[in-house]
Amino acid sequence: MPARFDVIILGGGAAGLMCAIAAGQRGRRVVVLESANKTGKKILMSGGGRCNFTNLHCSPKDYLSANPHFCISALSRYTQWDFITLVEKHGIAYHDKGAGQLFCDNSSKEILAMLETECESAGVEILTHCEDAAVAFDNGYCVKNTKGAFVGDSLVIATGGLSIPKMGASDFGYRLAKQFGLNVLDTRAGLVPFTFSGAMHELTDRLSGVSLPATVTASDTAFTEDILFTHRGLSGPAALQASSYWSPGTNITLNLLPSTDAEDILLGAKTKQPKARLRTILSEHLPRALVLELQALSWLDAADGRVAEIPDSELRRIGAILQAWILKPASTEGYRTAEVTLGGVDTNELSSQTMECKRQPGLYCIGEVVDVTGHLGGFNFQWAWASAQAAGQVV
Repeated sequence: MPARFDVIILGGGAAGLMCAIAAGQRGRRVVVLESANKTGKKILMSGGGRCNFTNLHCSPKDYLSANPHFCISALSRYTQWDFITLVEKHGIAYHDKGAGQLFCDNSSKEILAMLETECESAGVEILTHCEDAAVAFDNGYCVKNTKGAFVGDSLVIATGGLSIPKMGASDFGYRLAKQFGLNVLDTRAGLVPFTFSGAMHELTDRLSGVSLPATVTASDTAFTEDILFTHRGLSGPAALQASSYWSPGTNITLNLLPSTDAEDILLGAKTKQPKARLRTILSEHLPRALVLELQALSWLDAADGRVAEIPDSELRRIGAILQAWILKPASTEGYRTAEVTLGGVDTNELSSQTMECKRQPGLYCIGEVVDVTGHLGGFNFQWAWASAQAAGQVV
């Protein structure tokens, strides 16, 4: 005989565990079925092992979706302050790393332990190694997997996206949504490093390890944070953020001096340091290795010239390059290193109040499997908590 529950949750990640807590606290009989050998693997590895669990400045404008208004309801009803209250209840020490990004002082394990403790208190049953799941609907939901058969009135898809397959990510949630007739928007990797080919790849390889503050713009959306040159291309927070707005075949633009005016620096040096060489002036503001690569690429004739000897027009041209360096990525590193998956279950299929499927009663989609993707900095975890609470209050 199949085991009977009120609520079956597929996926024991951030969204799945939070939904289980909310439902269990309402007296619902809940089981969480996780395909991996343990719950919360992405929680454990996030934030360099310290879990950037939310952001103080979280708001709907920090999310991408085909329907940008969809996330408003859930985010407004379970806010960052609500999750912080839960963290403080469990005595977890945390800090603001900057820009409102909250991290555990010690370890991501504390967040996972908190969620599991809350699940236990709410009477939630958690099963791991639940592989090869098959789902059917007949006056309720029946899930069969390697751990047996489970029947429930409500089924929650909290299986995550495609990012970081080595952590167990798969397309199961999308396939299941399609099985029930839901529209699933095209997916692609988000918050992921750029890669380059040819001469630009060789340049980034030589600069591997060099970092600096910069503004990266893709599709008219700009982010100012650090960038990092790598053996394969360009990473760092600003590049990762821009990647979510980039389309294959298009350019990105780098402003290497986001907090100053390159033209003012160069023209001003003609008066203040007329005998100084151009690379010396620029090395006061940029990593020397980058300056040498750029001069070989874009202004070799002026490389050894003294500033006073270089025409103003040439200095303006060089300044323009520094503040609008146009690059064309070959691609990104893809799901292998992506922090999130863009696209997913079409929000038009779901109630923004409850996350329930409009055309399939009792079926809910939460977290990363839904077409709502946050910026870097704790926003995706907050969507997981908020969307899970929205469903957990009604399943």
